[in-house]
Amino acid sequence: LQQVLNTVSRIAPTNAPVLITGESGTGKELIAEAIHENSDRSHNPFVKVNLGGISQSLFESEMFGHKKGAFTDAYQDRTGRFESADKGTIFLDEIGELDPICQVKLLRVLQDQTFEVLGDNKPRYTDTRVISATNKNLAEMVMEGTFREDLFYRINLIIIRMPALRERTEDIPLLVNHFAIMQTESNRLPEVTISSGAIDFLKKLPYPGNIRELKNLVDRTILVSGKHVITDKDFKEQYTELPLSAEVKKNSVLSLEQLEKEMISKAIGLYGNNHTKIATALGLTRQTLYRRLEKYGIKI
Repeated sequence: LQQVLNTVSRIAPTNAPVLITGESGTGKELIAEAIHENSDRSHNPFVKVNLGGISQSLFESEMFGHKKGAFTDAYQDRTGRFESADKGTIFLDEIGELDPICQVKLLRVLQDQTFEVLGDNKPRYTDTRVISATNKNLAEMVMEGTFREDLFYRINLIIIRMPALRERTEDIPLLVNHFAIMQTESNRLPEVTISSGAIDFLKKLPYPGNIRELKNLVDRTILVSGKHVITDKDFKEQYTELPLSAEVKKNSVLSLEQLEKEMISKAIGLYGNNHTKIATALGLTRQTLYRRLEKYGIKI
């Protein structure tokens, strides 16, 4: 994450288009906001657009605006997102969801910085920095013919990859304490303490939903438990395990240590505190198992 933030500090003052990649819930929108806030455009608009939620029929009206009477139900003029973002930054989230026809329409404004409002054939200029984000593999989509190659190269001059939470488990204690403070302050609740056992439990979870999933779990546990000290038992009662998606499994590369730690945790889940069965399942001696448990700070 420090590498991500270092990249943000270097490229924020420029006008270079940025593509932020990473799984859902890793904080892509926050990084886009950080780029904008640290740029010369920070006093101008930061316009967010979820491209996955815009239909093909409404794309031009939503992005470029329309004049009154341009089509049925166009009862008044509408300002498009690019015009609203003039002199500022536009954040195109879920750009991998855009269909080929809309990709062509988007490409023109990115190439020429001009667009036409529906019902008005006079080109308009926009001075807008473009930051895009996706949880899909756009390079693979280009190879499959579902994402335009020229658009791909237009949006990804700078690529920032957001790491999944399971790749940065050392940050979990910091995040948990941050979310706990936010939750108690926003709801005027007494301060809570998260036990070391609870932190150990949270570090072992796979988090297909990443930071968003962790925040949801912390918030729910604090509100439902009503306790001043939150333990691993409290989190276990509120935790709902979701299977890793095929895309997550496909794009995930675990280090040998991460893999070993995950397998030990799974064995503990199967055999509880039976050290002999855990060691046998893992193909380890009991002495080796104890060394591994000490190494990873895992308590049984």
